[in-house]
Amino acid sequence: MKKLLFLATVLSLVFFGCKEDPSKHEITFKFVQLNDVYEIGSLSGGKYGGMDRVAYVRDSIQKENPNTFMFMAGDFLNPSLLGTIKVNGERISGKQMIEVMNAMDFDLVTFGNHEFDLKERDLQKRLNESNFPWITSNVLHKTEAGNTPFTIQKETDTIPVQKTHVFNIKDVDGTEIKVGFLSVTLPSNPQAYVYYGDQYELAEKTYNELKNEVDIVMGLTHLAVNEDIELLKKIPGIPFIMGGHEHNAMLVNQGESIIAKADANAKTIYIHTVSYSTKTKKTTIDSHLFPIDETTPSKPEVASIIGKWNRILELKIKEVIDDPNEVIYTAEDPLDGTDSANRSIQTNLGDVLTEAMAWSYNNEVDAALINGGSIRIDDMLPASITSLDVFRVLPFGGEIFNVDIKGSLLKEVLDYGKSKRGTGAYLQRNNVSVNADNGDWLIGDQPIIPSKTYKVAFSDFLLKGYDIPFLTPDNQGVVSVYEPKEGEPGADIRKAIILYLKSLNE
Repeated sequence: MKKLLFLATVLSLVFFGCKEDPSKHEITFKFVQLNDVYEIGSLSGGKYGGMDRVAYVRDSIQKENPNTFMFMAGDFLNPSLLGTIKVNGERISGKQMIEVMNAMDFDLVTFGNHEFDLKERDLQKRLNESNFPWITSNVLHKTEAGNTPFTIQKETDTIPVQKTHVFNIKDVDGTEIKVGFLSVTLPSNPQAYVYYGDQYELAEKTYNELKNEVDIVMGLTHLAVNEDIELLKKIPGIPFIMGGHEHNAMLVNQGESIIAKADANAKTIYIHTVSYSTKTKKTTIDSHLFPIDETTPSKPEVASIIGKWNRILELKIKEVIDDPNEVIYTAEDPLDGTDSANRSIQTNLGDVLTEAMAWSYNNEVDAALINGGSIRIDDMLPASITSLDVFRVLPFGGEIFNVDIKGSLLKEVLDYGKSKRGTGAYLQRNNVSVNADNGDWLIGDQPIIPSKTYKVAFSDFLLKGYDIPFLTPDNQGVVSVYEPKEGEPGADIRKAIILYLKSLNE
């Protein structure tokens, strides 16, 4: 009964907003869009997400409209706790996601910035394992021979990742069109093996090369939404972009064009119904944000793969933590690990993490800071916290640095984090607040003095200059950086948090 009711809902979407033209001048097709998916399984104890559920939805739509295509707009190989573990001495690094996506029959994917978190050899392995096409118009592989396209290497063939991809779409009436895609990725994760070409220049160049070869040119991008908007300002001939990078769903109009992004971790997917008139050359798009939740049936073949990987995870975590499911702390309220919160407001989970960072240095620091983007669980943690939960929150791990920093630079860092509300650069804080009267930053209850040197516990990622470009050890405002020694609490932020939470029970 559950599947019949669900199928009725999906079928209503297949025809939702579509007035079929009885002539042979109109063709209608479907795009299923995902972006920023880090977990293959469901979240919140099965309440949200799950790639097995997405597979069921796609298959249901495709049965009614064979011209249904599924896309991933970047960020899926990393990060996840599962991706950090090793099997047979080799880190998984997204292998689980490729296996799941192969079983789901994706039609086109692009690179997100987090694909390049992987080491060069690991990314190459994931490319080789994939059975779906990749696309990028501005990212190349830096090699000794120069900048060349990334390749998918099979036993009998080597396939370059193309700048464009074209779908030849034909309906039962015989109406046939070509839909072309271009793709660009923002250069936020610089790596020695990756070359990023200018996203706007190359998008425009690719569009001009492609537009006369197809009926429509669309975008599959991994940019910040303001960059998607800028791209459409430069290329208004693109009617539609399926994008990634932001983790919250949005449908943004720019002129006569549309930008769509779904919620991260497949909490929602977008189902786009696209109609094109070969007579008027007009494209109409009806977009429906579809929730993936506990009412959504599952595709058994994909669920089986997810189950296999989850069993591997449980076994491997037990090699690191004797009892990963041991409750180490009971909070008064569930801890908010959702992306939308931790990238926008101070959360109770952010409080716990930064308190633990200060604790790791015996609370002999003035403040503690971590970027909200380091929190990857995108879920509400139950009040009863386990060691496994901590590893899921911070799959990257990393060290806690004790930094002597000038007050002038500290204010600049805090201002920058505040200006990036809604992104991963937003800062979760300990012992830092804002004066309600004048908006000045306070350490404790005292205004920050520009000439004073403060001791601040930072997550090591923040000192790499990725989220806050000017925050590096070379900045003159950074007086000194202490990196913890092996065995000290700050050597692994996850273990520091576990020790801190356990200490609260003593």
